[in-house]
Parts: sequence; structure tokens; C-alpha cells
Amino acid sequence: MSILNNNLSLLMDLYELTMAQSYYRHRFKAQATFDLFVRHLPPNRSYLVFAGLEDVLRYLKNLKFSQEDLDYLERLGFGEDFLTYLGRLRFHGDVWAMPEGSVFFPGEPVIRVTGSLIEAQIIESFLLNAVNLSTMVASKASRIMIAAGGRGVYDFSLRRAQGIDAALKVARSAFISGFSGTSNVLASKLYGIPAVGTMAHSFVLSFSSEAESFRAFFETFPNKSILLVDTYSIQEGIKNAIRVAGEFRARGHMLQGIRLDSGNLAQQARMARRMLNESNFKEVKIFASGDLDEYKIEKLAASGAPIDDFGVGTRMGASADAPSLDVIYKLAEVTNEGGVFLPTMKFSRNKVTLPGRKQVFRCFDKRGFCKEDIIGLEHENPGEPLLKKVMHAGELVCGLRPLSEIKETAARNMSSLRKEYRLLRRGASYPVLLSKDLKKLVAGLARHLKKPGS
Repeated sequence: MSILNNNLSLLMDLYELTMAQSYYRHRFKAQATFDLFVRHLPPNRSYLVFAGLEDVLRYLKNLKFSQEDLDYLERLGFGEDFLTYLGRLRFHGDVWAMPEGSVFFPGEPVIRVTGSLIEAQIIESFLLNAVNLSTMVASKASRIMIAAGGRGVYDFSLRRAQGIDAALKVARSAFISGFSGTSNVLASKLYGIPAVGTMAHSFVLSFSSEAESFRAFFETFPNKSILLVDTYSIQEGIKNAIRVAGEFRARGHMLQGIRLDSGNLAQQARMARRMLNESNFKEVKIFASGDLDEYKIEKLAASGAPIDDFGVGTRMGASADAPSLDVIYKLAEVTNEGGVFLPTMKFSRNKVTLPGRKQVFRCFDKRGFCKEDIIGLEHENPGEPLLKKVMHAGELVCGLRPLSEIKETAARNMSSLRKEYRLLRRGASYPVLLSKDLKKLVAGLARHLKKPGS
């Protein structure tokens, strides 16, 4: 669900519509299949986590051009006959997709669309936009979860997310990959993600003393207070937290945790844990935040820092080390004048595409770990097929999946990846092969296109 409640039918590149008008006049009856996939992995990535499918399905289900849209397109110079057609247009195609939360690899179609050439073409821009950010962040968040090694991780990215809608998608994608909650209240409301929060330095600074600020916050939230202890002196902040926590413990209330947000987090966490334990506050958790990502968390974990949970914001929300994905939407087959589907293939250097109506098959070893993936044609069956039918003739095959179920899919997929594919640096390359029949089809098309006059 998006915060953008306006009609999104015009959220497309202009050339989708210029092509569509030409299709309308010259290839109106043509049917086509398009594949959406990622061409290359970003640096230090061995896999990706698929996210954004729900936005795609909502968009396709509700695709409709309003009269206001049509009036605007008329001002852009589109023909009256084409605009009349657009006014009646609804998406009637079939969509196959990997389940959201699936782990996938370069070149593998994660969404396959078959329908009229016009309908399948004009949705390109939205599909690329929806999948790009969500998949990029879900993949980043999964790496952070690997680094955290079972500790809780929370999304703090709202304030530096790249736009309102992006903040919601980041919270949702991070939760899919294993985050435990979000500071984003609207995301919590929309998606049912647990809302979390502590306090800001401004809260501490607004009182005459740090201890007074802690006392006021604890009084307001006696059973779920997490105190920020680094506004002035870390050591004094911890002492003040312990003092105030002692006062409230005598009244039957327990401090939930303290938060460290700056400086040498490993050193400070060790000091905090020692001081808390010595004061009989062994159950009080230590939260850490402050420009964290998988690399910093991995280092903290390796140092043995006694940190229980992490708050991660900017570097996750922007996927700072890999802020874009090479997401592609390409034609794989189109009907001729007789209505027969013919495979299509692009041969540009470094941008070769695969022809035909394809399926992705996953093979597992005896222990249940992913062994290899095979991209094949729809009729083949060399492994477990990953693309599932999610829309038929423009209607959802089944309801939208609960976010908790998508999260379970991601966890199950990640658990099936061997360790060498989950390394944060220099991970192994997962084998993605082409089936025998697909190789034959590619070779046949290559020979045909090299003939004079082809």
C-alpha cells in the first residue's frame, strides 16, 4: 500500500504511450510476453531478495485512465482514436512471479507478463520503479540481518529516506528481510509492523538535567522506557539511567534498555554492560544506533560488543553502498500476423536477452541447500519452478499475501543459501544455467538473425 492515493495510471515514461499509439494503429491485435529481471548484481552481492510485487499487483488491478488523464494526453498531441481506446483500457493480462521474499540471481525473470502488446508495454515504467527500490532495500536489509547474527534490528530510516513513499517501502522491505520493527508510525499502521522508538537528544536537552529528563520519560512510560545516554558524558549518562531505574524498580517498574548513538560503540557497550550488571540490571538491554550498516555491525559483532539490538537508518534506507539496481523489462515473444507467438531476442553487446516464455527452476542438494538455478522454457521441468501464476486475465489468482507470510518466505529462502553465498564481501557466484532447450532456441535465433536480409 502506498501513501500516493492519486491515480497512478500516468506514472510512466512518455515513450510507453508513443509506442502504444503506434501499436494501436499498426499492431493492435498483437500479444506479447515481457520478462522483468536484474541484469547484474551490485558490488559485494551474491544474491537479491525480491520485493515490490504487492505494489505491482495493486497497480495492475486498478489500472484505469481518468478523463483528466485523457484530457492531458490530448494536450500532448495523442490522437482521439487512441485516447478513446485508453479510456476503456483495463489490464487483462496474465502475470507469473516469484513469491515476494524469494532469493533470486542475475538474469532470472522474477515477473513474467503475457497479454496484449499495448497493455504489457505501458506498465513497464511502473513495474521497474516498484521492484527497484523495494528489492534493493530488502537485499540490503537481509545483509544487515546476517551481520547482526540473531540480534534484533529496527528500521530508523524515515527521516533520511528519499521521499515519503520511499520511507514506507523501506520499512516494509526491511521487515520482509527480518527487521523486528520500525520507527515509522504510518508504516506501522499500514503494514502491521511493530512500532518502536526511544527518545531524541532534544528531549534530554529540554530539561534542566539529564536525570530529570530520564525521570520524566520513565514516569510517562514506566514499563517501556529506553533511555538515550550519550547526550553529555556516556559514563554519567549510564549512571543517571541506573539511578533513575533504581527509583522506579522500587515501585515495580523496570527499565527496558539504554541506547548508545555515538562514539566507540563497542567500548561504550562493554562499559555500559559492566555498570548495569554491577547494579543488578542484567536484564536491561543495550541498543546501538548511529550510521550503522552491515559492515559496521559485523565489526561490532566480531569484537564481542555486548549489544542486544541495533537501530539502522540512513545507510540501509538508501542502500548506501549499492544505491541502484540494473532492473530490466524486456520483450521475450510476440505474435505474428497469424497470431502465432514468435520468440524475440536482443543481441546488443553486454545486453543480450533470452527469448521465449521462460520459467526459473531451482535445484537443491541432499541437505536442502540451493545447488543451482536453471532458466528454461515453460514446458521444461529440470527443478522446482519458481514463477507462480498470480494474475489471470487481469484478476488476482488469490488474495494478496500477508506481510508475515512474505517475511517467512524470505527467512526460508535465506536459510537455504549456503554460507559462501551469504558472505558480506567476496561471496561466491551462485550458478545460474540455461536449459538445453533454451540454449537450442538461442542458437537457432542467432543463426537466423545472421542470415542476409534477416
